Amino acid sequence: MIQLKDIVVRFGDFEALHHINVDVREGEFFTFLGPSGCGKTTTLRTITGFIEPVSGTVHMKGEDITHVPIEKRNIGIVFQSYALFPTMTVHDNIAFGLKIKKLKKAEIEEKVHTIARKVELGEDKLSRAVGQLSGGQQQRVAIARALVTEPSIICMDEPLSNLDAKLRVQLRNELKKMQREFGITTIYVTHDQEEALTLSDRIAVFNKGYIEQIGTPNEVYNHSKTEFVANFIGDINRLEDGVSEAMHLSASSHHFIRLERVRVNREHDDGCFTSEGVIESREYYGLYIKYYIRACGQTIKVIEKNDGINIYEPGEKVTVGIHPADIMSYEAR
Repeated sequence: MIQLKDIVVRFGDFEALHHINVDVREGEFFTFLGPSGCGKTTTLRTITGFIEPVSGTVHMKGEDITHVPIEKRNIGIVFQSYALFPTMTVHDNIAFGLKIKKLKKAEIEEKVHTIARKVELGEDKLSRAVGQLSGGQQQRVAIARALVTEPSIICMDEPLSNLDAKLRVQLRNELKKMQREFGITTIYVTHDQEEALTLSDRIAVFNKGYIEQIGTPNEVYNHSKTEFVANFIGDINRLEDGVSEAMHLSASSHHFIRLERVRVNREHDDGCFTSEGVIESREYYGLYIKYYIRACGQTIKVIEKNDGINIYEPGEKVTVGIHPADIMSYEAR
């Protein structure tokens, strides 16, 4: 559907993207994930046509669009700031692209009202000025405006970052539902790991202008390809010398284990390393409890499901278990 082949982007002497290769499949929800300044938005802007690469090509449906103007790419865009016209009505914001295409008035009306229903914008909202709407409602207008022209793909740049935490979660779920219903290929940019894991079919993890890994949420989380990905995606324990030596792990590598993979006071399989530990502190989250356990000369973070019965107190002695199969190891650089 969308192919980036050896994309290089420079701003003066600074090389922002280093030979980026991505293949987004039709109907896929594909996320560019990474910290600020890593190249994810630059890559998105290269796809949409705002940035032209110094080398490499952008293909859409097999056609080279590297030098095709923005307005001829048939790509819907939702910006971080929404980029709506604040003094115009919701109706006119949604209709803007259709008017540019010079569609007939009756056809514009039909399309505007249809898309408004699909993104759950009530008829009463269409006559309001955008500035009168809440952040969540403005986001729906931005999505409706991007979808109403029936683009081949839709690109979203941090579309939920301006919303409060509760609304972000609500709209995140609705966004995925809408994407499935429309079946439209979506490229999504975010720095939020939870957002990426929740929404995506596949994720490209960016770091300093390179892609460290492309994979499903399960692959990038449970089978992180590089040490950067392991540390960036979710929380993790780095096993220090005490554990590494006790488990006879390679001294030339760094070793990591996810919090939920560490076992506390459980029956252990053959080959599972165990050590006595002491609860230092805990954090109560309702569904689960996060413990900080001192064992083998380091503090190990553990997440345990909250069953309301087995809740450990600070100072309590426990047995910590780590299975070698749950460890991710990377050669030290």
